[in-house]
Amino acid sequence: MNNQELRAVASRALSLLDLTNLKDDCTPDQIVTLCARAQSAFGPTAAICIWPRFVMQARTLLGPDSPIRIATVVNFPSGGMKTEDVLAETRDAVADGADDIDLVIPYRALAKGDAQAVTDMVSAVKGACGPAILKTILETGELKDISLIRRASDLSIAAGADFIKTSTGKVGVNATLEAADIMLQAIRDSRRKVGFKPAGGISTVADAGHYLRLADTIMGEDWVMPSTFRFGASGLLDDILAVLSGAQSPTVASGY
Repeated sequence: MNNQELRAVASRALSLLDLTNLKDDCTPDQIVTLCARAQSAFGPTAAICIWPRFVMQARTLLGPDSPIRIATVVNFPSGGMKTEDVLAETRDAVADGADDIDLVIPYRALAKGDAQAVTDMVSAVKGACGPAILKTILETGELKDISLIRRASDLSIAAGADFIKTSTGKVGVNATLEAADIMLQAIRDSRRKVGFKPAGGISTVADAGHYLRLADTIMGEDWVMPSTFRFGASGLLDDILAVLSGAQSPTVASGY
């Protein structure tokens, strides 16, 4: 990409970014910094994505009328909690001010052949979300198999997910273009208004451009917008700001 094309992708990616801090040792001070960074000189990110324990703090910091959504995670990162505990987590997060719930599906159960576990959990959590939107994290790097990734996508969509998301950022393999291709095709074939969120390891504007081109190709060039596409990333904002400000583009290695 030339500089003009890179800047166009950077501007587009900024508006689609779920700026993330899901580090195990995240602190309240880091949430203050995250909320401030999400309100960049070039415009706001789509959302921040944080642990449930910080949702109320972030809501206070951003205020009730902020364009920046607050996303949080449930059944995270292992996907192995009991449904009743996930429902309690979800209800508490929504009550604290969460706009988006990012749910890890029971992907290990699916890999063992228990598709119903996915359907039951996604459906139940969707019911507990109230006004919040539900993103289901498939953990595609652990599912590995193409047919399993497609199955997880189809089950999540059928059970009411508003988005399907690749990864937690906590495993060895996170977002990949191969998984994105499978998931976007599942969305297209469903003919439902379902969004897509690649997450984990997307740290440069050039990386982001590959995913945007894939989505444009499969879904059409007018499909990608914050209501249908998000990037889950922590390091990507650094590169976006470097490109938009004309500074040298840094390369950031990060799980998220």
